Amino acid sequence: MPRPGRTARARLSLRVGSGARECEDVTRMSISRLTRLHRAGVAAGALLLLAACDQPASADKAAAAPPPASAQQKGATVEDAVRFVERAEAQLAEAREHSGRLAWVMNTYITPDTLKLSSEAGAAYSALVAKLTAESKQFVGLDLPADVARKLSLLRNETALPSPADAALNKELAELDAKLGELYATGKVCRDDGSDCKTLDEIDDIFRSSRDEKELRRLWTGWHTVAQPMRPLYQREAEIANIGAKELGLTDTGALWRSGYDMKPEEFEAETDRLWEQVKPLYTALHCYARTKLGEKYGTDVVPQDKPIPAHLLGNMWAQEWGNIYDIVAPKQATRNVDVTALLTKAGYDPIKMTKSAEGFFTGLGFASMPQTFWDRSMLTRPKDREVVCHASAWDIDDKDDIRIKMCMRVNGDDFQTIHHEMGHNIYQRAYKAQSTLFRNGANDGFHEAIGDFIALSVTPGYLVKLGLLDKEPSTDGDIGLLLQQAMDKVAFMPFGLLIDKWRWDVFSGKTKPEDYNKAWWDLRVKYQGVAAPVERTEADFDPGAKNHVATSVPYVRYFLARILQFQFHQAACQQAGYTGPLHRCSIAGNTEVGKRFNAMLEMGASKPWPEALKTFTGSDKMDAGAMLAYFAPLKDWLDKQNEGKSCGW
Repeated sequence: MPRPGRTARARLSLRVGSGARECEDVTRMSISRLTRLHRAGVAAGALLLLAACDQPASADKAAAAPPPASAQQKGATVEDAVRFVERAEAQLAEAREHSGRLAWVMNTYITPDTLKLSSEAGAAYSALVAKLTAESKQFVGLDLPADVARKLSLLRNETALPSPADAALNKELAELDAKLGELYATGKVCRDDGSDCKTLDEIDDIFRSSRDEKELRRLWTGWHTVAQPMRPLYQREAEIANIGAKELGLTDTGALWRSGYDMKPEEFEAETDRLWEQVKPLYTALHCYARTKLGEKYGTDVVPQDKPIPAHLLGNMWAQEWGNIYDIVAPKQATRNVDVTALLTKAGYDPIKMTKSAEGFFTGLGFASMPQTFWDRSMLTRPKDREVVCHASAWDIDDKDDIRIKMCMRVNGDDFQTIHHEMGHNIYQRAYKAQSTLFRNGANDGFHEAIGDFIALSVTPGYLVKLGLLDKEPSTDGDIGLLLQQAMDKVAFMPFGLLIDKWRWDVFSGKTKPEDYNKAWWDLRVKYQGVAAPVERTEADFDPGAKNHVATSVPYVRYFLARILQFQFHQAACQQAGYTGPLHRCSIAGNTEVGKRFNAMLEMGASKPWPEALKTFTGSDKMDAGAMLAYFAPLKDWLDKQNEGKSCGW
C-alpha cells in the first residue's frame, strides 16, 4: 500500500515491445503537492495521493560512523534499544494501517474531505517517524544485536531529509522542502506574451509526439527556467539536511542515502560505477545508432554526429527514456510485433479476465490465489460516479492479507503487462507478512520494482501461446524491433538513473560547490548520457531542479538498480527452468520449482542484507549487469553492424 515513507509502487508504463517508463513522469504534480502536505518534521516520502515508486533503503549496521558523543555517554543501553525498537514497530504498524486505509479511500474516492483526512493521517505518520528517528539517535554507537541495528538503520533511512535536533532548523527544513515542491508543482511554460501556458503534463504530451525541433527547444528551455528560483533554496536545504545526517553519525546526507545498501557508502558508490561500466558499451552502441537516425531526421547541423545528442530531441523532457522516438529509429522493413491488444479483444478479455490471467501466472508458480478481499476491495476499472487516482499501484493495507490493486484497466497490451507487474508487488507483500514491521519491505530499494518488471518480462509470445491467445510462437524475425523498443527505454535510462544521485552525492559531500551546481550537472549529463543542453546554460540556471526527484528529495539510484536486478532475476529463473533459447523469449509461467526458490527470496523481505536475499534466488550475492547484456545480445550485434564506419562516442 502507499504509506508515508514506504510508498506503494506506482505502475511503470510497460508494454509489449517497450520498456518501463519511470512512474514520476505521470504523477509529478500530485507527488509534489502531497509531499508538502505530509512531510511533517520532514520525514521523507509522504506521498499518499499517488503510489510513487520509491521504497525505503535497506539497513547497514557497519555504515554509520560513531557520533561525536557516544551512546554510552548518554546513558542508553542495549536493553533500551531493544525495547525502543519493539515500541517503535508497534506504533508504526498501527499508524501505517490507519494512514493506509485513509489513503485508499482518498485515492478511490477523491473529495476535499477524503484528501484532508488522508493528509492529516500522512502528516501524523511522518511526525511519528521524525520523532522516532530523533529518539533513535541515542543508540548510535552501541554494539547492538544485528537485527536491532538493522531495524534502527531502516528507521533512519525512512527519512531522505534527516531532521536536525534544533527546532528552528527543523522548521526551516520543512519550509524549504515545501517551497521547492510548490515551485515544481505549479510550474508552467508560457509564450513571451503570457499566452498559451502549459503544465508539464501538457508539455509531456507534446514531447511524446512532436517532431518540431524549434517548438521542442522552446518548451525545454521554458520548463528549465521554472527551476531557477530553486537554487538558493536547495543549497540551504542541503546544508540543513547535512546537519541532521551528522547527528545520525554519517558524514553527510548522501552518505546516509548510500548507507542503506549493506556496505559502506564509498563501497556502494564503487559498486554502481562497476555496474555502469558493464552496461556502457551497450548504451554507447544504442546512443550511436539513435544519433545517426536523429541526424537523418533533423539534419547533422542540429544533431552533429561526433557530439552529444541535444536533450530536447529524445522524446522526454529529461532525455531519460527514448521510447517515444521509436518511430524515428525503427528498423526499415521491421516485422510487425505481436498485437496483444488485438489478441485480447478477439478472445473476449475484460479487466477481470486479465486480472485472473495474472493470478493464474502466480498460482502456476505455486503461490496461493488472491484472497477474496482482493476481489471485493480492489479497484480494477474507472468508476463512473466519482473522481479517482487512476495510476496503477499495488497496496498492502494491513501488512497481512489485505492486498489490493488500484487501476483503471483497459483491454490492451499495456495494461495486460501492467496487471502482471502490479500483482507481482502484491505477491512480494504477502510473502514477507510474517516479518516484523520494519522488515516488511524489499531487500533493498531496487528489489520491489525489479520484481514487478522481472515478472513482466515473462509476458512473452510463448506465454501468450500457453494462454491460448496465440496458436504458435511467431518467428524471431521481428525480435530486433522488439528488443530495440525495449532498449530505448530500459537501456537508455541507465546513465540517467545513476547520474541524478551522483550529482546530489557530490553536492551533499561538498565536492560540488554551490557556485558550480549547473556546470557539474551538465558535466555529468555529458559524461554519462552523451546528452547536451540545446541552449546555452549558466550558473543562473538550476537545471537539476527541473527534475521532480531533485525538487522533492526522492533518492533515485533505486531505479538504476531495479533495471539491473530485473534481468538478473529473469536470467536466474530461466536457468532454473532449464530454458536454453534466447533470453528475451523465456517465460517462467507454470514452473513451480522456480516459484519455490522465488518465494524463498520474497519471504525474507528486508530482514537480511540484500546479498543474502539475492543469493537465495540467483545463486550469486553480487548484482551483475551480465544478464541485461545477455538479454540484449542480439540487439547489440545488430547495432554494431548498423554503426560500422560511424564515429561513436562523444
